[in-house]
Order: sequence, then C-alpha cells, then structure tokens
Amino acid sequence: MGGKKVCIVGSGNWGSAIAKIAGSNTARLSSFESQVNMWVLEEEVGGRRLTDIINTEHENVKYLPGHKLPPNVVAEPDLLKACAGADVLLFVVPHQFIGKVCDQLKGHVKKEAIGMSLIKGVDEGPDGLRLISDIIHEKLGIEMNVLMGANIASEVAEEKFCETTIGCKNMKHGQMLKDLMQTPNFRVSVVQEADTVEICGALKNVVAVGAGFCDGLGYGDNTKAAVIRLGLMEMIGFAKLFCKGPVTSSTFLESCGVADLITTCYGGRNRKVAEAFAKTGKVPPLHCCVSGLLRGKTCH
Repeated sequence: MGGKKVCIVGSGNWGSAIAKIAGSNTARLSSFESQVNMWVLEEEVGGRRLTDIINTEHENVKYLPGHKLPPNVVAEPDLLKACAGADVLLFVVPHQFIGKVCDQLKGHVKKEAIGMSLIKGVDEGPDGLRLISDIIHEKLGIEMNVLMGANIASEVAEEKFCETTIGCKNMKHGQMLKDLMQTPNFRVSVVQEADTVEICGALKNVVAVGAGFCDGLGYGDNTKAAVIRLGLMEMIGFAKLFCKGPVTSSTFLESCGVADLITTCYGGRNRKVAEAFAKTGKVPPLHCCVSGLLRGKTCH
C-alpha cells in the first residue's frame, strides 16, 4: 500500500492489452498499488455479465479472447467507482465517447491525478481540430500525457516485440509512466513534445488512406513508398503549424512517427478500407474514420 493507484478507462482490445501490461507491472513495483481498476461498459456475453467473466476467469472474452489478464486487474462497471482515488488514469475509450466520459468524471477525480491518453485521433468542432488530451485536460483539469506508437493490440497482447512513445512535458512523470508501461517486449521512449506525439497518431491514418488507394489501383510499391514519404513530410509540416511549442524532426523518428506510419500504411484498417473503395467503389461496413470520410461524413 502507499503506491500510486492506477485506473484504465476503457476495456476494448487495446484497453485490455494495456491492462495486461499495467497489471503485471503494478503487481511487482512497490511504487504502485497492486490492484488496477478497469472500467468496463457492462454487457452480456453468453448470458453472463462481462465484468463477472473478467473478474472470475481473468479474460476479456468479448474483446481480447485467448489472453489472460493478471488477477489484480479488476473490472468495474461503475465509472466513478473505477476511478475513485486514482492517481493515474489511462484513457483507452473510442474517441467519440471521451467527452461524455469526462463529463461524468468531472469533479470526481483527484486534482493532482495524472492522465495519459492512448486514443488515436482528433476531435473536430466549431473551433477546428482539438487534441483528445486537450479535451480531457479542459474537462477534468488534470495534467495530461499521451502514448502513441506502432502498437497493434493483438500483437501487444501476444507479447510480440514493439516500441511505443510517451509524450510527457514533465519528465519526472514521464519516468513514472515509463515504469508503469515498459516490459521487455514493450519498449518505451519518453519525449517532451507531447502534442507532436499525439498528432502523429491521427495524421498517419490520412496517409494510410493514400497508401490504400495505391494498393487498390495497383500502382505498386514504388508509388506507395512515395506516398508514405510525402505523407510523412506533410505530417511534419502540419505539426509545425498546429502544435503548441517546438516540433523537431527527431520526434517523427520515434515509434509514434515513422514506425506507426509504416504499420498503418501496410496493415491498418484505414489502408484496407481505402483499398476496397478503390477496387469496388464501395465502402466496407467498418467502424473507422476513413469509412465515414469516404461516405462524405465528418472524419474524427
């Protein structure tokens, strides 16, 4: 007891993969409380409540089947109970729900709590684009950090080696978050350009659409490589205009930048749906931003 209390806000495949890492680390590190709460939006699976299944079988059978969660990860369907007393809040909900989640949490989290967003995307509103971390900060008033990288949830859960990037303006907190997240197979780098790290997680999806068009039109690897390179240059240019504070090219060489870009342009949903659209003129029924974009709807 006496260590920092961790709560994971979200329990999809990415949230559950992160719970596996965070639970394992808090169980062995005295700087954290062992128990990790994970907020689960309650639903029934096979006639049983999902939270009961997770807490008895230690497996999210709906969103991350086949992977055992540490027994110190506790599923809680009540958002306020899950986050009560938390010192570290890891936000891993779909971006379209973050506003409502924060509205429920307003006034119920520690003022000195530290948040970290693992949500890739941006919000579009009447005043233009906003970072997800900024929305959380504005609503809850807590210090925010971000984690972005070439991190396909299923591969992270399978403990295949990958890297990730934490954007943290306070490097003291960055070391604490690194301790919470790093494993021998999930290697963490910490940089101070948090806004740049976060915007990379959104912009790479736009480039992946172009890569998918190349695949669907049969343009070949040379053209696709050109799209990826030019897309990276556009990402850097956009970040310099959009982000607060300095933006250095070195951040784009971290996992949040070029690595995530490559992964998404070769295996992501955005690439796949763009390829299908180029081949058929139809958009598959996928719940991703490019699906809405190609249907003429606002893309977040």
